[in-house]
Amino acid sequence: MGPAVLERALLDIAVPIAVLDGADPHLPVVWVNRAFEVTTGYDAAGARQHQRDPIPPGARNPDALLAVREAVRARRDVASTLSLRRADGSVYTCRIQLSPLLAADGTVEHWVAALQDLTDQLSHDAEQAALVEAERRERRSLGLVAQVSDLLMDVDDRTTPLHEIASLLRHALVGWAAFYVNDGGLRQADGVDANRPPSGKGRKHGVAARQVDEGGDRTPGPDAVQLLLDGAKERPVDLPLDGWFPRGSASSWLADHVTAHAVPNLTAASARAAVFPVSGRRRVLGLLVVLPRTGSGLDGLDQSARTVLELTARRVGLVIDNARLYDREHRLAETLQRAMLPQQADVEGLDVWTYYAPNSENVQVGGDWYDVLQISPDVVGVVIGDVVGHDVEAAAAMGQLRSVVRSYAYDITTPGPVLERVDQLVAGMRIPRSAGLVLSTLTRAEGAWRLEYSRAGHLPLLHVRDREVTELMRGGGPLIGFGGGGRSTESLALEPGDVLVYYTDGLIERRDRGLRDGIDALTEVVGGVTARDSAGIGEEILSRLADHPEDDVAVVVVRVPDPRDHLERGRSPRRRRWSLPSEPTSIGRARHAVVRTCHAWDMPNAANAELVVSELVANAVLHGFGHVSLQLYDTGDGLRIEVEDGNPAPPIATDGHPGRVGGFGIKIVERLADWGWRPSARGKLVWAKVRPGDLPPAAVRRPPGS
Repeated sequence: MGPAVLERALLDIAVPIAVLDGADPHLPVVWVNRAFEVTTGYDAAGARQHQRDPIPPGARNPDALLAVREAVRARRDVASTLSLRRADGSVYTCRIQLSPLLAADGTVEHWVAALQDLTDQLSHDAEQAALVEAERRERRSLGLVAQVSDLLMDVDDRTTPLHEIASLLRHALVGWAAFYVNDGGLRQADGVDANRPPSGKGRKHGVAARQVDEGGDRTPGPDAVQLLLDGAKERPVDLPLDGWFPRGSASSWLADHVTAHAVPNLTAASARAAVFPVSGRRRVLGLLVVLPRTGSGLDGLDQSARTVLELTARRVGLVIDNARLYDREHRLAETLQRAMLPQQADVEGLDVWTYYAPNSENVQVGGDWYDVLQISPDVVGVVIGDVVGHDVEAAAAMGQLRSVVRSYAYDITTPGPVLERVDQLVAGMRIPRSAGLVLSTLTRAEGAWRLEYSRAGHLPLLHVRDREVTELMRGGGPLIGFGGGGRSTESLALEPGDVLVYYTDGLIERRDRGLRDGIDALTEVVGGVTARDSAGIGEEILSRLADHPEDDVAVVVVRVPDPRDHLERGRSPRRRRWSLPSEPTSIGRARHAVVRTCHAWDMPNAANAELVVSELVANAVLHGFGHVSLQLYDTGDGLRIEVEDGNPAPPIATDGHPGRVGGFGIKIVERLADWGWRPSARGKLVWAKVRPGDLPPAAVRRPPGS
């Protein structure tokens, strides 16, 4: 193969090749092939003329150029990636393979440079890297949204702290983040607080620290934050943190608050905050405010980050809305249920204790009920019943039945005929739910009590005498509304110390235990009770059988007093409990319950205990949510009071909290008792142990909840 063939091969090969003069230290180009001319736009003369043109600073690779120079000095092959300039002025990256051509005496006559244009490869690599980065961002975004969803999963948990979600956003996405809620005015949010009223178009934002310069030519900017809160804007907005806004506006207050609380993250580049609406179903409930890590306002957020923040704000809004809606329905149902249950009055000559607890898995409403009627000075009526279902319809049916039974019981004191009349009326009323009940009357004659009762498809009463338990199975009949014929009335003469236990199936029935086994278990518990008063008996029954009820529970315990009771009072367990609705009337009920308990236990200083429980229950009603649990314990050296509600926030005294409304109640408690608090499964439990001694002069009575 001759030299001419080799020259044509080099000239026509698709690889760009240049021959450089090895005798010149600047290695000028002396020959190029056609591929080189196509790639660079230069022939040999043009390449030589522009060989030393400067490369833009961003495209320079000093380390690679230094490696090439060292290889040339050492007269050895070298491969390196460099940037070259084309004839049109563009810069491209190529891989250069440089090899020396030696003369007979060992000197380098020429250098051969073979070029590989990396433009397509780098573009492909960049595209692949961009795809990988986009996928990574999408995975990160999905993971972040999943974490937010996990934090918000338990809608019933009102302690879900929004600051945890804000902290998650700060850690993974933005420089700073915080949630604000609008309930008559903006405030920074700590958690999903269902006890707050629904958001409105509140403008109680206080006076802004930054005021409009009336003497200058600056005019206030638009109140974009208020437009978000009013629903006039749906998309997120930028909030200039150094802007000028109308006096007392939402934008002014928020800019001041963000500036004060985000100082470590605030830079000149982040002079604008991005504000996202936290929307419920029908209104804007609050705001999510963020400072991007780079850039300012919405411009500092890429599309992926904006999507995550918008989804987070939307999910938080729905959770807050659901929590508030659930809480409103919960309160409505509980208020309805409680309104239909009687306030137990003192019954002359009998010791009566009542208890009702709805199934917490339902909407705090159901069909179980009881009633205690003082029909006349010597006649007491006791009713317990159960309407099928756990909804408002069941409660409504229960309310109708209760009213009907009450009306007839005052007119006819014999239980059988009363239920016959109830059957007739219910058949005409078309009440949609079936129901069972027990109606009984206790009549006093010549100092002794006599029981008459009739059952309409309900569980038997338990009669206890000298720890021997008897099921009162007689006097039974079909469910209310299905009587058809006459209903019988059974009677029983009661003796001092006798106990009657009325109950619904929620007390004894479980998924793993049928009614018959449940009645046997209740009979065993009742037979072993050592208490000498109805409240003590009821407490022992509840502690053994009602720790984890699967249904509504209603219990009534009636005991005929025994003259020997005062001799054995110490045998009664020293514990009492009450479940109270979250409403002001519960304060008076709690005070009355504590005074009665102190007298029953022969405990002094009932006035101190009454004042302490009044303040604790008032705080639970005013500042908590959900029903209030009150428990009393005789510790041997004093009375311990425990009040539990659904708000996890700790009680706070007024001292050290300027502008706080209330807080005086805790100061009164401190004067009368040792007290403390702890978190509980439902929220918090506040306890107080009343100190012995007279009421301190400084502990004057204040209005409940002050």
